[in-house]
Amino acid sequence: MLAEPAPILYEDNHLLAVNKKAGQIVQGDKTGDMPLSECFKEYIKERDNKPGNVFLGVPHRLDRPVSGVLLFAKTCKALERVNALIRNRQLQKTYWAITRHEPPQEQARIEQYIVKNEKQNKSYICPASVSGAQKAELSYRLLARSQRYFLLEVQLHTGRHHQIRAQLANMGCPIQGDLKYGDKRSNPDGGISLHARSLQLIHPVRQTPLEIIAPLPETALWQCFER
Repeated sequence: MLAEPAPILYEDNHLLAVNKKAGQIVQGDKTGDMPLSECFKEYIKERDNKPGNVFLGVPHRLDRPVSGVLLFAKTCKALERVNALIRNRQLQKTYWAITRHEPPQEQARIEQYIVKNEKQNKSYICPASVSGAQKAELSYRLLARSQRYFLLEVQLHTGRHHQIRAQLANMGCPIQGDLKYGDKRSNPDGGISLHARSLQLIHPVRQTPLEIIAPLPETALWQCFER
């Protein structure tokens, strides 16, 4: 029997939510590494003894170095309806991020414009007049602090490429371990200290409220803040 590719947080006939580990990819990319979506198709096929292909839609993604709750759709109907929730901003995503620098305010809403550089696979804050610029909005609040680090809770209001990473770095708070956006040291696992903590949505079929919370990674730094 295949092992779970990542811990399952929630599953029914329509949805599958898992706790993605830093370093796992959600969909295929140029590395050729097997994505989590394909791993779970194989796992479900064997676990449930399915004779045909397994459908697993990917309504949203997490960057490879990011951990946390990741939602898949197990039916076409669920995928279509979750995509509609995302388009209408009715799926609430909450992230936790660890930074080495204290934010300028304990809480704030940030509205900026962001543009993606395809060659660098990196996003930059820019004026609204720049070609390809998209509006990027998020809110953050300071949850906790230690002697060396700060824990921020971030709520996304738009879903731009590398949005949290770029906007926090722009305000002088690059995420711990995120060398691409200005942090000084990498994490031992190659990930960054950004965790998709929870998803809140109305179940696309049952029409009932659903909240899915991902436990924090079992590293000393994350566990320090969980305590």
